[in-house]
Amino acid sequence: MTSDSRLTLITRPGCHLCDVAKEAVDRVVAVTGDRWTEVDVTGDLELEREYGDRLPVVLLDGREHGYWRVEEDRLLRDLTAPRD
Repeated sequence: MTSDSRLTLITRPGCHLCDVAKEAVDRVVAVTGDRWTEVDVTGDLELEREYGDRLPVVLLDGREHGYWRVEEDRLLRDLTAPRD
């Protein structure tokens, strides 16, 4: 799951919440100018075991930021906060 984007959305095809999350992430990055990457758990047993019951999952800088719903205000705040 390496990428040059800070934001990763872990999804699965046919997941309604995943579709809603993609729209939310798009709204956030429209403000910040960040890019995001989508990772599909299908066919990846390790990802399916880790995240399968909680999809979609938002990762920020490789760490879990949230799941099921994107907290847009929180994500926007965290993306624009100075990094340590």
